[in-house]
Amino acid sequence: MSDPPEPSDTASKVLDVAERLVQGRGFNGFSYADAAAELGITKAALHYHFAGKAELGEALITRYAERFARALDAIDARTDDAMDKLRAYAALYGDVLRNERMCLCGMLAAEYQTLPAPMQGAVVRFFDDNEAWLAGVLEDGRRAGAVRSDGDARDAARMIVGALEGAMLVSRLHADPARFSEAADRLLASLAAPGPADVGER
Repeated sequence: MSDPPEPSDTASKVLDVAERLVQGRGFNGFSYADAAAELGITKAALHYHFAGKAELGEALITRYAERFARALDAIDARTDDAMDKLRAYAALYGDVLRNERMCLCGMLAAEYQTLPAPMQGAVVRFFDDNEAWLAGVLEDGRRAGAVRSDGDARDAARMIVGALEGAMLVSRLHADPARFSEAADRLLASLAAPGPADVGER
């Protein structure tokens, strides 16, 4: 018989299972019993690592937000082109959808009113951080002439997040990831500044 996993390893596995359950069912759609059954451990063992479901939820958001932030840092390190960054950002959502999941914080946002206050705050911070990053990308893109310059960058950032989250929901409803890709492509096309050929056609 193999040695039992270290507590940190068990906690990580708990988070993995809980994240998948939330992304598929929502936070209110799973219980400690569901997670314990999938892991083959007792509910008491879950409580050892996370005192309650609210604490588990906070840990889920923290880990997800940190992972998302690292992905944004990687995008920044990979390219300076604003439209390339926006395409890479949309691809993060597309990758989640192709794995038959939804954005964790998008699922939690749908249940916002029923979440514990610390989880509510964490979800809001996740979206605020994403919007701030997007606004920065849009501002840089406008200065470089790559992004359309009309309107406030923060408003445009909010529109991007809302459009991508909504496109994920509709794509999931129809079990058709192509719907998301098409919506994301149209969204990005609407943000790109016209090229010389486009200007010449006017």
